Amino acid sequence: MKTGKLSSSLPSIHILGSRQLGGADRFYVRLVEALHQGDHWVLAVNRPASPVSPLLERAGVPQVQVPLANQWDLWSVLQIRRLVRQWQPAVVQTYMGRATRLTRLPKNSSTIHIARLGGYYKIDGYYRHAHAWVGNTQGICDYLVRSGLPASRIFKIGNFVPPPMAYSPHQISEFKAHWGIPEEALVIAALGRMYPVKGFEDLLQAFARLPGEIHHRPLRLVIAGDGPQFGNLRQLGRDLGIASRTTWTGQLNPPDPLYAVADMLVCPSRHEPLGNVILEAWNYRLPVVATSTFGATELIEPDFNGILVEIRQPQSLASAIRNLLVMPEHDRRKIGEAGWQTLKRHHSQQAVVQAYLELYRLLT
Repeated sequence: MKTGKLSSSLPSIHILGSRQLGGADRFYVRLVEALHQGDHWVLAVNRPASPVSPLLERAGVPQVQVPLANQWDLWSVLQIRRLVRQWQPAVVQTYMGRATRLTRLPKNSSTIHIARLGGYYKIDGYYRHAHAWVGNTQGICDYLVRSGLPASRIFKIGNFVPPPMAYSPHQISEFKAHWGIPEEALVIAALGRMYPVKGFEDLLQAFARLPGEIHHRPLRLVIAGDGPQFGNLRQLGRDLGIASRTTWTGQLNPPDPLYAVADMLVCPSRHEPLGNVILEAWNYRLPVVATSTFGATELIEPDFNGILVEIRQPQSLASAIRNLLVMPEHDRRKIGEAGWQTLKRHHSQQAVVQAYLELYRLLT
């Protein structure tokens, strides 16, 4: 195994037990890669055949695969302990419930266990044994305090997204042609895992209420992602009569081509602790319409850097999308620009990585 920069004063092991590629998984990759590139020794631990593994491999990040098969996987508990004894990191940072539950450091270990949470997860049995906790929103941090964890060991550190890809106009036209999108179309983008909580059903019903054209430009809805609802959602699109105006790209990795062709992003979630897609859209200076989830209301200042609507209200969602698309392009761009400024102030890679390093120093 390639071991990386062991001379770092803040060596860390990062453990992820998921086999998906959602927002938390992408952030795991981004943070580990950023630490590795910044000359900090880091080891990524994830499951065999995890979709994060090839991404980290391309970045040259050292990795170890551990089964993390289920919440009772004693073999993985012992494997994690072995890695900690072998490498003596200052910090072990775990992501989501399975990895956190299976990380059980001996009482005499000098390594600090930090559990990073991006959602309102069950605490007992999964998180309480950690030494410190990071929430990526204030709402999550408040939830941790209400759950009885010590406020002095709870820290808010947000997410960051990588720099946008610099696509040429020709490349953007090729993306549109590949997806069958007219060159002059107004493109409404959405992406995420196809679960009911993501609200794609509400988005399809909202899109069905929109006209076929605005300012003589055809409207197109482009949805990226995969998941158990994929087939049902495509059928709903056919039932609503919008199949010819809707493109389903499947899983996009990276998702940047979608943002490059889009005129706006819609985040229709019914529950969203943060909303990484909002940050990603702002990265491309796209205006955003989002439902008023916990995460979106922390990020968006209504009518300044985005537009908020009520959850599970397709008619309100349709009205907000239409209002954004009918406004002069200059005004629409101002909203996207304000989102980009918010991203740079509060969610830059430099600021977030530095916050984690300062936390590691504080705790060790």
